[in-house]
Amino acid sequence: MSSLAERLEHVQTSIEAACQRANRPLESVTLIAVSKTHPAESVIEAVGLGLRHFGENRVEEASGKIPTVLSATNHALTWHMIGHVQSRKAEDVIAAFDVIHSLDTLKLAERYSRYAGAAGKTARVLLEVNVSGEASKSGLEASGWEQNAESRTELWKVIQQITVLPYLQIDGLMTMAPIVDDMEQTRPVFASLRRLREALASDFPAGAWAHLSMGMTDDYPVAIEEGATMVRIGRAIFGDRTY
Repeated sequence: MSSLAERLEHVQTSIEAACQRANRPLESVTLIAVSKTHPAESVIEAVGLGLRHFGENRVEEASGKIPTVLSATNHALTWHMIGHVQSRKAEDVIAAFDVIHSLDTLKLAERYSRYAGAAGKTARVLLEVNVSGEASKSGLEASGWEQNAESRTELWKVIQQITVLPYLQIDGLMTMAPIVDDMEQTRPVFASLRRLREALASDFPAGAWAHLSMGMTDDYPVAIEEGATMVRIGRAIFGDRTY
């Protein structure tokens, strides 16, 4: 089996190649190493190899892992919540994470705003949207937003309510593409998310809208070609997960 260092080198080479194809600077893409289900020791090894951004999807697991990792390094690390969050765990997420990728309801946004304000901070969030229309995917309903005026109006209505909440900084959008045999099949989903961000940035200029969090192990090269600024890669770096 290849080592973590070898797997990481392969991913970084692939990211660089995708940036070159898209005529983008390498620094325009942030690699988020998805460390969920992997032990703190693997994360510490990854820090030693230069990684600084890590993604977790369960606050219970992360709340134990993050302090262990931070106690073993002097590097400043950024922790990303990438998984679905139950509203009752919003306070814990605000306390543990630097960036939240999976904001998918107004109720959750209101709780994040309240708990961030109580903590004296502004929460960096990305709106998770379901562009593909898959029933199994979380996110604000956004399938057909370009063709269906009614769907677009409903989506805009929710986002408008989120954008006026205090203590939230909307940094952009996140989505998950369908699992497909050929990564090229994900391109329309990623392209649609990019166009959605452009439309929202125009209509809601108070948001930062700087980021597109899209692309995982099986499809990140296409996501980068379509404008991803954050890619969430776990298996290609850490190997298969042990549950």
